[in-house]
Parts: sequence; structure tokens; C-alpha cells
Amino acid sequence: MIRLAIAEDHQSLIDGIKLLLEYEDNISIVGTANNGEDLLAIVRLKQPNVVITDIRMPKMDGITATKLIKKEFPEIKVLAFTMFDQTNAIEQMIEAGASGYLLKNSSLSDVKEAIEAVKKGETYYDANIDINALQTNVKSSKKGILTKRQIQILELISQGKTSREIAELLFIGIHTVDTHRKNMVRILGLKGKGELMRYALDKKYKFT
Repeated sequence: MIRLAIAEDHQSLIDGIKLLLEYEDNISIVGTANNGEDLLAIVRLKQPNVVITDIRMPKMDGITATKLIKKEFPEIKVLAFTMFDQTNAIEQMIEAGASGYLLKNSSLSDVKEAIEAVKKGETYYDANIDINALQTNVKSSKKGILTKRQIQILELISQGKTSREIAELLFIGIHTVDTHRKNMVRILGLKGKGELMRYALDKKYKFT
């Protein structure tokens, strides 16, 4: 069960997320907050698995709250949920310890997929974010360091599998596969999908 906490200064948006996730059997909302200070109090009390937080909030912003959460509870996954897609804001959240970045106009399936992805230890970036524009020195995305899931996807890419086939084999969404592809291209310093395929064939990744 994913224990979820939500921080957003607009209560109507919190109510919308709660409504969207109301019938999800594997997600339980354990607390909500309208500012960063209240979010931190909820995290300390309820210790959720995943936190969704806006960046701009009163009393304490999402970046500061994320830093404090990750310092006290490094195992908790934080997902930024905001209207801001500027590179600087994304980098600050990643450096603070966030595992994903989702825009507020995302669909229910994207919100649910992002929550489940970060809970598994994966990274998740909204499809509308230009991750190639991110600086290569972001601490959580050092060049050459791939997650176990990304290595699995590389193995399947080397076998000529499509994103749909990979999604079916790994029981994840196609969007998640495509997001991992984009992230791997950036992390490995490649120039596109073609280079990713060549890289996978060259390295001949195997499951570990």
C-alpha cells in the first residue's frame, strides 16, 4: 500500500487529487497540507511512502520542505507537482531530493503512474518537460549512473523491443518507458533514440 501525503496551497486542487485517487486500492492518502510547515508536521507524524508537493507555498516552499523531508526520512519519495516547468525550478527540486516532477495539467493516469514509479525507486519526469535542457551536474542524475529499471529497459531495447512491448513485459506504462528512454539519453550523454539503441547493443546489458 502506498501511503501518500499531499501539499498544495489551493485546497480545491487537493480535493481534486483526492477525488481522482479515491478508488485506487493501492493508494491511501494519509494527510494533506496547504503549506510546507504543515506538510513537514504530517510527514513526521504519518511517515508516508510518497509525498506530492507544490513548489510555491506559504510559510515554507516545496524545495525547502523536500530538503528537510529527505534529511530526516531519506526513504520517503518526493514528487514535485506544479505548474512551473522552468529548468531552474526542476533542478532545484531534484537537488533537494525529489524523485519526480509532474505538471498540474497531467491526467489521472499520469499522476497515478508517477506516484507508483517513484515509490518503486524510479525517477519520473512529465512528458512535457524538456529533460535535455537540465544541467548534467544535477546530483541525482550523474552521468553514467542508471537505475536497475533502466538497465532492464536497456536489455530489452538491445533485443529490439518496442516501448509498448517493454511496458507489457515489465508491467509498467508506455509513458514510463518513454520517460526512462529520455532520461537515459540525458544521463548517458547521448544524442537520441538511435544512439541509445547502439549503446544498448554495445554494452549488451543483462538482468542482474
